[in-house]
Amino acid sequence: MIQQSTLKKLSEVLGLSISTVSRALKDHPDISEKTKLRVKELATAMEYEPNSYAVQLRTKHNNVLGILVPTINNFFYDSFIAAVEEDARLHGYSVLIMQSRDDMSIEKNNLNLFRKNMVAGLFASISIATEDITPFFKLNELKAPVIFFDRVPVNETCNKVCLADAETARMAAEAIIKKNKKHVLALFGHPHLSITQKRLESFKETFVELSPQTKIDISFPEQSATAKAETLAALNRPGRPDVIFCMGDLILIGVMYAIHEKKLRIPDDISVISISNGLLPTLYDPKITHVETSGYKLGKRAFMQMLSCLNVTI
Repeated sequence: MIQQSTLKKLSEVLGLSISTVSRALKDHPDISEKTKLRVKELATAMEYEPNSYAVQLRTKHNNVLGILVPTINNFFYDSFIAAVEEDARLHGYSVLIMQSRDDMSIEKNNLNLFRKNMVAGLFASISIATEDITPFFKLNELKAPVIFFDRVPVNETCNKVCLADAETARMAAEAIIKKNKKHVLALFGHPHLSITQKRLESFKETFVELSPQTKIDISFPEQSATAKAETLAALNRPGRPDVIFCMGDLILIGVMYAIHEKKLRIPDDISVISISNGLLPTLYDPKITHVETSGYKLGKRAFMQMLSCLNVTI
């Protein structure tokens, strides 16, 4: 492997001072075009690359954007990351991806790593237990904007991009009512999260308004395993539900495991409707009715907001 050339080596070969070589590489106006050309030609020949860490220390800036998600093992976050990375590359940025695993200590450690790497900005979906978002704003010391997405804090003064949470829940509720279902098992995510609270409130309000007689059993399984257990318990009770609502894809996976275990047919024996990123419901036969919420589209929207915060001209 060829060792990276240094400014000192360039200056020795050219017979110029290190400061002159450095300014020539930066197109400083005080350096003649002839000298700039000599310096750049030799730098190319010697495969010189600037020390990126030194540049970071000098400019307090890095062309790296951070992405913090609860888990990367989730198609919604996977598609969000893909959209951000795609647009970041087009604008000269790379991405640094970390996951909190819904652990506040890991989340805080990750934030420290983002600061140490001097990221230009951060996209963050908070962990379940996060209440104090002050640690996120320590990135402001680097003038690095934070864009919260999907799981966002209640704080109205922060930058955030969200899906139409209330609208999607209402659409799902209206679809259930239109099918004249009498008993709903409604499975939501963690009750602490604002996304759960918005969807739950809208879902219940829709039934109060349009079908107050419908029986609704509400639970918060959050993950696939608990969703399967909750569904099996409901299906084994007398007077089982005739439709199951899933707030997200992970819950849907658990529900479908339970339905297959009970050997029930959709929609003959039971109906299922989900809010989904869009792919998972199409993998079942028959396809699961769903209200689509695209992580890819949200990633595109979030990146546009990030560019705006960074004052980058599109």
